Amino acid sequence: MEHGRRTLGGAGAGRVGCRRPPDPSGGNDRGPCTTSMTGASPKQRRKQVLVVEDEVDLAEMICFNLQKEGYDCSGVPSGDLALHVVRRTPPNLIILDRMLPGKSGDEVVAQLKRDPATASIPVMMLTAKVEEVDQLVGFALGADDYVTKPFSMKVLVARVGALLRRLEMRADEPDALSAGPIRLVASRHEVAVEDQAVILTATEFKLLRALLVRPGRVLERNTLLDLMCGTGAAVADRTIDVHITALRKKLGPAAGWIQTVRGVGYTVRAPRAEQDGAE
Repeated sequence: MEHGRRTLGGAGAGRVGCRRPPDPSGGNDRGPCTTSMTGASPKQRRKQVLVVEDEVDLAEMICFNLQKEGYDCSGVPSGDLALHVVRRTPPNLIILDRMLPGKSGDEVVAQLKRDPATASIPVMMLTAKVEEVDQLVGFALGADDYVTKPFSMKVLVARVGALLRRLEMRADEPDALSAGPIRLVASRHEVAVEDQAVILTATEFKLLRALLVRPGRVLERNTLLDLMCGTGAAVADRTIDVHITALRKKLGPAAGWIQTVRGVGYTVRAPRAEQDGAE
């Protein structure tokens, strides 16, 4: 079944019965709708997904389908409530509608990615905005995946699983990475060049991390896109060139460590002058 931005009704199909606590801010916003998979394995039960969607029926349909696959799932209808819930009980993954009442999905993901305590939580944006420029904005703000409406529920669930597996693989990577004067600490979302802090966007951070994890290895543009945006993102591979240019500018004296391999992609290695000086 395909789902767009509409209220899902009819015979209560796909509804998940739940109880929502009062809005912790004292307002009229309802708290999270929580479902759980009591028969899931301990590993599955640990996977907590927060759905931020103001269409309650759609949020409950998503939770219902995720529940069937063994995830615990909760839903909140607003950006402000989502930030409260995430900071209180960080989930493993957030499915975030971009067009929310009050604080928008863009504002929510930007705040989450600026805070070192929540920056590592993967965010899948769910939106009716289908233009490439809209996806680029979403990824620039820090989204890890981008699903457009209308969408297949089976595909959505599959992408949730793929994103979580990608993050599990990343968990085996070192927290602290370096190349020459460049230092990156993933858990604190920090980058420094010659001990001077460098402020990167979420996309630039993911791009630099992907290169630092594989020093000396040439990564094709499509590979970098997959690492940053997920497989199948409808974004032109030349978008990477724009981010590389911005990244080099911010790295300043260390820009030469990000090298272009013409016709292939990019790599991290010592600039030629430093290689010659070491010989």
